[in-house]
Amino acid sequence: MQEVLKAIRERSSTRGYTQEKLTKEELDAVLTAGLQAPTAANRQEIHFTVLDGGDPILAEIDAALTGGSAKKEHNFYYEAPTVVILSGNESFRWSAVDAGIAVENMALAAEALGLGSLIIGCVRDTLTGERRPHFDAALRLPEGYVFEVAIALGHKAVTKAPHEYSAEKNVTIL
Repeated sequence: MQEVLKAIRERSSTRGYTQEKLTKEELDAVLTAGLQAPTAANRQEIHFTVLDGGDPILAEIDAALTGGSAKKEHNFYYEAPTVVILSGNESFRWSAVDAGIAVENMALAAEALGLGSLIIGCVRDTLTGERRPHFDAALRLPEGYVFEVAIALGHKAVTKAPHEYSAEKNVTIL
């Protein structure tokens, strides 16, 4: 139990990765954590699309996100060696919640393994907008599925302290 609480306490968004690829064991452990997440009515409808950080479709998504304009210091996934796109059945009203639970399981598993992670939502409009059919095909999303959330994964090149919080401000106990 203490290991889980430690991962929750210490996890923060990683915005800098080494070029070292994840091992098969590391990737399998993180994916398994996502697959083991509970889903509404046990539908298990979340689909995971794993991409190498150098995949051209990620560069295309990044260019579409920025309109191909201003040169940025980092791409949307901060040069992580692995990106996982989570998609859900667009006709199931709880897919977004299910994807959120799965991605948090993955982020915590990554932390427990000593890996960095960054949960990504900023590409939603790009992946669900007018070019959605193109991106759905390029990412090989199952028919009737839609982007829900993504996660960047890799070995940390930078570290950041977890966010501070105020239970007094954010919690009401009735």
